[in-house]
Amino acid sequence: MSKTTPEIIFDEFLAVDIRVGKIISADAFPEARKPAYKLLIDFGTDIGQKKSSAQITVHYSPEELINRKIMAVVNFPRRQIGPFMSEVLTLGFADENGDILLASCDGDAPIGSRLI
Repeated sequence: MSKTTPEIIFDEFLAVDIRVGKIISADAFPEARKPAYKLLIDFGTDIGQKKSSAQITVHYSPEELINRKIMAVVNFPRRQIGPFMSEVLTLGFADENGDILLASCDGDAPIGSRLI
């Protein structure tokens, strides 16, 4: 564990609601300070469709994002990013250059499934 990351208890981890979603649209976001896409993500009937801004333009084109299953935090407060309101935090990992690769799950987890 990193020395700069404080240890948390399990209940704090459980408070973070991470779900599987399917990207249904991905559009350029030219107003963003850093290159990004505006995503519309379907999380199933309980959560519905949510918007997210994601700085994932280096590794992905908008076309290849459609129908891709991703992971996102769905219970953070909404965040205004320029003219766009981001409703969920799309998760990813930085590569060796700092460019983001999407976090996803193997297999056929249904959309809306919660990370446990």
